[in-house]
Amino acid sequence: MTNQPSRKIPSCTWNRPIGLGWDKPYTVRYASNIDDGPWHGMPLGGFGAGCIGRSSRGDFNLWHIDGGEHIFKNVPACQFSVFESNGASSQAYALSTQAPEDGTLKACHWYPTLRGTEGTGNYHALYPRSWFVYENVFQAQLTCEQFSPVWAGNYQEPSYPVAVFLWNAHNPTDAPITLSIMLTWQNMVGWFTNAVKSPEVRVRDDGSPVYEYQPRWGESQGNYNQIVEETQQFGCVLGRVGSDTLQEGDGTWCIATPKHPQVEVFHHTRWNPVGTGEDVWQNFAQDGSLPNYIDANPAVEGEQLGAAIAIRFTLQPGENLEIPFVLAWDFPITEFAAGVNYYRRYTDFFGNSGNNAWAIASTALQEYQSWRSQIQNWQQPILDREDLPDWFKMALFNELYDLTSGGTLWSAASELDPIGQFAVLECLDYRWYESLDVRLYGSFALLMLFPELEKSVMRAFARAIPQGDDTPRIIGYYLTIKAESPIAVRKVAGATPHDLGAPNEHVWEKTNYTSYQDCNLWKDLGSDFVLQVYRDFLLTGADDVEFLTDCWDAIAQTLDYLKTFDLDGDGIPENSGAPDQTFDDWRLQGVSAYCGGLWLAALQAAIAISEVLLMHRRGNTAELAVQKSTYEAWLEQSRPIYEEKLWNGQYYKLDSESGSNVVMADQLCGQFYARLLDLPDIVSSDRALSALKTVYDACFMKFCQGEFGAANGVRPDGSPENPKATHPLEVWTGINFGLAAFLVQMGMKDKAFKLTQAVVKQIYDNGLQFRTPEAITAAGTFRASTYLRAMAIWAIYLTIK
Repeated sequence: MTNQPSRKIPSCTWNRPIGLGWDKPYTVRYASNIDDGPWHGMPLGGFGAGCIGRSSRGDFNLWHIDGGEHIFKNVPACQFSVFESNGASSQAYALSTQAPEDGTLKACHWYPTLRGTEGTGNYHALYPRSWFVYENVFQAQLTCEQFSPVWAGNYQEPSYPVAVFLWNAHNPTDAPITLSIMLTWQNMVGWFTNAVKSPEVRVRDDGSPVYEYQPRWGESQGNYNQIVEETQQFGCVLGRVGSDTLQEGDGTWCIATPKHPQVEVFHHTRWNPVGTGEDVWQNFAQDGSLPNYIDANPAVEGEQLGAAIAIRFTLQPGENLEIPFVLAWDFPITEFAAGVNYYRRYTDFFGNSGNNAWAIASTALQEYQSWRSQIQNWQQPILDREDLPDWFKMALFNELYDLTSGGTLWSAASELDPIGQFAVLECLDYRWYESLDVRLYGSFALLMLFPELEKSVMRAFARAIPQGDDTPRIIGYYLTIKAESPIAVRKVAGATPHDLGAPNEHVWEKTNYTSYQDCNLWKDLGSDFVLQVYRDFLLTGADDVEFLTDCWDAIAQTLDYLKTFDLDGDGIPENSGAPDQTFDDWRLQGVSAYCGGLWLAALQAAIAISEVLLMHRRGNTAELAVQKSTYEAWLEQSRPIYEEKLWNGQYYKLDSESGSNVVMADQLCGQFYARLLDLPDIVSSDRALSALKTVYDACFMKFCQGEFGAANGVRPDGSPENPKATHPLEVWTGINFGLAAFLVQMGMKDKAFKLTQAVVKQIYDNGLQFRTPEAITAAGTFRASTYLRAMAIWAIYLTIK
């Protein structure tokens, strides 16, 4: 708690007037997809520890406390409130512009919004920090900075389940001002677990597998609140009467603040969060105090509990005061299938009893200034770069939100995984982890900022490739086209899995959760795996030979498996005419530019890996030499076939057999990866440039005049081949960022920024912030929010560096 002047908010934040709505926000394309509406703010919390979200109207409304599960719901009792008095008059407001819609908390006054140009303040976000700047309501100048301890290269603090709210108060008047800041919180211990322990998996109308999630929302019997106090700190712990065995959902919350000679601390441990609110508001609105009421008895059935702490102080004219509040939570267990439990990463540092929310909060009160400095030291070199526009810096950091709120898992350390295992959902609608085709683009952020977590994901795929699972399944895609589905096995041994599993089963052990397509038939996954392994080795210093050794057998297996789809023996696996790659509504036939290019690049990467292993004499060198020779032979055969079958003099055709003249935006992803990894080009530079310019012109500039970004696939004049097509006419955010990285790589930085800016503008101007979707359309609709692939914006930064 310090008398410091207000710190400057970076100029490149995403910002919006407090409480200002959207006239025409994007809406969901398919009714079965999640559409929470535009009131999303930057998430707070640690990787894999659960997170919460607070929107630009000031309400806490996102609750990703149960690993992999999504709850979006305003909890009005969770709130900051401010009382102000200048001696002659006083006022008090709860700092959300959204009053409860159910009639509760009627005694409270909710923060106003003003019509016209004079607003009541602004919300700013630059992950992992965000700010509320309150204006034109209070006489004091008030700012609340919010953050969690996330910064690059750190494998401890980013796992903590904690949020710091750093208040800065300044008196600009010529008379004293008395202020009181109150944090109220509802005791939600026990709510965040599925009441349906073995939910039935069904196929949704869009062909995706889903299961029922019923949180124990509102089940508060046995909950209690108690004061915890030390020499320099004061807090309230929100707990629950314990059972013999700790289960998912068991644990504690804590709200806390430091003690200071100039500050009075007040508390109330048992107020009714679903009543009128008078039990806390009457005292608070009168003089900024609370009745210091203590009652730690457990709640009876049907009862809800709220806790409150408040600090009151007086500022002399010109005086500043900086005051931290901390919110921490400790729910140490993530349960997948019934009985499959994992401890979260932060338990390596705080224990796994579930009683450590106070210890976490206490640590935050001691360390918050250091944490903020670490965040600033990480971000500042990027923020200082004059060659990067502010909108790009904003999106670069804010797209990292997904590492916090993407249903993220980070398990406790083990002998096999010394920093634990890590995973992020593909998205909230397609709720399975680390989809390999998607992370070919979306994993650049993890690679560049937390490389050891990135390698842990790839090791999980390497372990999964040899495994098989003969469970028969129907394929959801055929239901959507009203055709009879073939029966497919879940996982063929030797095939690269599409994903690492889902929250209702056993992530990392039971893979290939999605059944929309038969992913055993996909022609990109094996290549994606090889390329990401070599990328992760090369771009993290090219010295972790152990990592390559761990992955090599899986590389050899998956390349052999993928080669079995080369039915005509020309060296390149063919697409089957089914949607058998990441564009999984788009039928490709024969050799395709997308999958064929990835195959060529993957062969080159495998050759490079084998050379490293041979040089270091890892494994069976005789066998390695034979494998290397095999891949060289396949590559030599494949390369001319790729040109012969696909080059049309201007760009690479979609595929060799459909006869389509569509310009595919991502046709040369393999070439991008080859250059990125310092491998030989898979196509000549002049042809790559010609194709790239054609893509830019047709898919971006001629598609809705470049307003939305690049469509996945249109004719050379920008028109659709099939106006009713789905994926070809969508703008995929992550594909666009990957395409922009390719443009930078090929010397077209201005075009890259123009493309990127178009997509960023659509996301951040239209209510899609902090829930970036996979796809947007020219009709103002989106599909698949909170999508992993969008973190590909970090690939642009990598190529610019």
